[in-house]
Amino acid sequence: MNRNLFLISLLCLSFTNFSLLAQDTEEKKEVYQFSMEKEVPVTSVKDQYRAGTCWSYSGLGLVEAELLRLGKGDFNLSDIFVVRKVYEQKAKKYVRMHGKTHFAGGGAFHDVFWVIDNYGIIPEAEYRGLEYGEDNHVHGELDAVLRAYVDAVIKNRNRKLSTAWFRGFQGVLDAYLGEVPEKFTYNGKEYTPKSFVEELDFNSDNYINLTSFTHHPFYEPFILEIPDNWLWGQAYNLPVDELMEVLDNAINNGYSAAWGSDVSEKGFKWSRGVAIVPSEDRPDLDGLERAKWEELSSKEKEALLYKFDEPVAEKEITQEMRQIAFDNYQTTDDHGMLIAGIAKDQNGTKYYYVKNSWNTNNIYDGYFYASESFVKYKTMNIVVHKDAIPKKIAKKLNLK
Repeated sequence: MNRNLFLISLLCLSFTNFSLLAQDTEEKKEVYQFSMEKEVPVTSVKDQYRAGTCWSYSGLGLVEAELLRLGKGDFNLSDIFVVRKVYEQKAKKYVRMHGKTHFAGGGAFHDVFWVIDNYGIIPEAEYRGLEYGEDNHVHGELDAVLRAYVDAVIKNRNRKLSTAWFRGFQGVLDAYLGEVPEKFTYNGKEYTPKSFVEELDFNSDNYINLTSFTHHPFYEPFILEIPDNWLWGQAYNLPVDELMEVLDNAINNGYSAAWGSDVSEKGFKWSRGVAIVPSEDRPDLDGLERAKWEELSSKEKEALLYKFDEPVAEKEITQEMRQIAFDNYQTTDDHGMLIAGIAKDQNGTKYYYVKNSWNTNNIYDGYFYASESFVKYKTMNIVVHKDAIPKKIAKKLNLK
């Protein structure tokens, strides 16, 4: 099923504010019974609301969890500071590439580390990015204005760029998000964004991006070909069984993992707090098939939908299945989250405990459980601390 880029970016927005709102009005019936086997401490659930900035929330969620693990404290860092700095650099690249690269609100985990390395970081309280009459993040207008601005810069008839275009771009960001403070006070001490990172003593070089696809050699890094990878960041390629081994080793040893995945699947049910890959396929109902759907009786429709009223058998996932889904746009980089634990349901099926950024108004207060099959099938990439990678796998990747 092909999906356009608008839909992909829309899926990264908070489901509580769009077409899936209806799911949250269902009875919060807990039909899955989960028992936690290992849980990693992480910071509180945030709400990206109507902004395609999941990558910043989940990437910083990993940073905050690592600061907890390292005993440095419980921090709430500014997601919009990261978004703002990424938009600035993304605009420069988009203009330099004559508009022949991706420009939208989406991003990737390595964008967070890039901002920290180049600009530092600041606490959420010092830069909330809400200067446009909203109490929560609503980026539709901002995204459209920024895109129109850089397109106008590229298409201008002067045959050369003015010296003012980037200042103008920053001015738009200032108007919507506010000016970035050069200095701020935290716990009675004055910092700049860069000196704050120095105080945290956070080293982004310790974090490794991993993926699993067969169109590149295993155990080597490559640029993952997804639209939001505007920075052209690399990921190390592992066989999927070894990727899952890394993930398990991380969680079981107290490390969280940033997780990029596709959440537009029929087996993903936010209101029920589960993501699964049922063994039984249900038909797609797009295009002309939608007309047939309207002709079905309520009973016939009910028979076609996953009910999520009890655990079901799931598919056995293979490397080949992953590749086919990626190549056919069935697995896309919809959403970034944070894996923070491992659990089992009442049948003994393994799940991963996932921290989301869609507020806390689902059945598990902002978390959900993704089955091992779902994670194995729909993972785009993960980011973990290098010490979370088993030594035998790190050696194959030539990691020191």
